Amino acid sequence: MADPDLTHLARPGTEISVRVTPKASRNRVVEEGGALRVYVTTVPEGGKATAMVQKLLSKALGVPKTRLILIRGATARDKVFQISD
Repeated sequence: MADPDLTHLARPGTEISVRVTPKASRNRVVEEGGALRVYVTTVPEGGKATAMVQKLLSKALGVPKTRLILIRGATARDKVFQISD
């Protein structure tokens, strides 16, 4: 299953809430009932899982990962990213 096309969300100032599942069997972004879930194979230590989430989300959104700013949830499963200008 391919990652969903989220380019319609790629507007400056948009806040994107995601639920993260670390140590998954494969990396993927899933849209379930209007909510985004990101599955990553990395372990949740030292920000590795968050970095992978940022990479996968930026690919699905079609924006550089430097434009995705983590505003909440650095150490939590529920994270909120904002797209910068």
